[in-house]
Amino acid sequence: MVNIYEEIEALIQYALHHRLIEREDVIYTRNRILALLKLDEWQQVDMMPFSNRPLVSILQRIIHWAEEHGQFVGKTVTDRDLFDTEIMNCFVARPSTIIQTFYEKYKSNKQEATTWFYELSQASNYIRVDRVRKNRRWKARTKYGDMDITINLSKPEKDPRDIARMKETKEQHYPTCLLCIENEGYAGTIRHPARANHRIIPVELCGERWFFQYSPYVYYNEHCIVLRDKHVPMKMERKTFERLLHFVDQFPHYFIGSNADLPIVGGSILSHDHFQGGQYTFAIEKAPSDFTFTLPAYPHVQMSIVRWPMSVIRIRGAKHDVLQASDLIYKEWQTYSDPQVDIYAQTNGVPHNTVTPIARRRGELYEMDIVLRNNRTSTQHPYGIFHPHEELHHIKKENIGLIEVMGLAVLPSRLADELEGVALYLKNKTTKEQWEPSLLKHWEWVQDIMERHSVIDDVHELLKEEVGKRFEQVLEHAGVFKRTEEGKEAFHRFIRHIQERNH
Repeated sequence: MVNIYEEIEALIQYALHHRLIEREDVIYTRNRILALLKLDEWQQVDMMPFSNRPLVSILQRIIHWAEEHGQFVGKTVTDRDLFDTEIMNCFVARPSTIIQTFYEKYKSNKQEATTWFYELSQASNYIRVDRVRKNRRWKARTKYGDMDITINLSKPEKDPRDIARMKETKEQHYPTCLLCIENEGYAGTIRHPARANHRIIPVELCGERWFFQYSPYVYYNEHCIVLRDKHVPMKMERKTFERLLHFVDQFPHYFIGSNADLPIVGGSILSHDHFQGGQYTFAIEKAPSDFTFTLPAYPHVQMSIVRWPMSVIRIRGAKHDVLQASDLIYKEWQTYSDPQVDIYAQTNGVPHNTVTPIARRRGELYEMDIVLRNNRTSTQHPYGIFHPHEELHHIKKENIGLIEVMGLAVLPSRLADELEGVALYLKNKTTKEQWEPSLLKHWEWVQDIMERHSVIDDVHELLKEEVGKRFEQVLEHAGVFKRTEEGKEAFHRFIRHIQERNH
């Protein structure tokens, strides 16, 4: 039997402990929750000290009480999310207060400001920590360094009841997309996630109005999103590099990067201009140089081809020089073709070449990684010539976006169960006829593993290692200049092309 007053008190103690509210806010906040639960009186309970009970446990008990007392109809995850987000919004200050506090902290310590905002985003349950912890994560050794592997289990699957209800509701156009600033404080619907407890921080980039927030799915530490104030599509241009460099000026402890702006090689949301950043060191950042070179116009800029499965040019130097060199490489790449390695800048007027840029600070110097991308398709490779080919789709079929480019695989949730099945078959050396039809996509991969490993001590650890090798291949497929002698020579041809054009 849930004592709702004890649960409300436990929630208030949680909010006090995490500095969501102050003592002066207790009566006001309690009354807001009572109103939300349609209670018109308060029954005093003993003031409980903070018990460190998980927030999700308190909210689940409140939701259980609300369901039993007919407070809302519907018992899907979406319904519960809409309801408990409204509860947590009672504890989150208005945007103006959040912004003021952030910039007061920023004046004295930039890192302290972002840490505070990140912790607020978790404490308010905007970042659902309990779900993020469900993601499976491990490091995999590859010839390019230790890469991060994540099986994404933090996004709940759509309930069939919600899908049926969506058919009966009209399409919604507000907020226009998941990145629009209108998401701040939005209650949510069965079509659009609850964002009542969501807050964003305004930042200026190159005289433009942008906003800073954290991703609710957090694939790495302090995974942030920097989004345009207007719903305008992604566009790679000189100003993109300028904005990235301006951001790391303001937040030197963060990296920031942009997805490419073309389908197949771009991210999942191309309709709203945005960047992703955070405080995390990816494998690409630690990758050494294969080859160094200079451009005549920028003799003080350090430039190199990075030893990475994809085709990466690293630029390091003074801010203005890095901007100029980045823009030069991008513009030359936009129109560059090399038929010997199947690279064409355009077909019938449709552009194919673009880049994925990543900016970071190195003390007083600035660093930009320019990852060359091409989105051509062919009859043989309809998903993309420079995209994971079909034999790798059993592991990764989705776009290779910024996060993957840097060396973190975000793999689909289906793999969690599939790898368990594969482990069992691998351990028992099950014949093909006994395999579940849904797992046969992994058959050839398993045969290859067995040929290379006659003795398997720990099948689960082996599969983690093999998934890492598969991800390494995924990135190699996405590289426009392959890690072969022919590919390396082609990459050098492009460098010589830039140097000649730079005279």
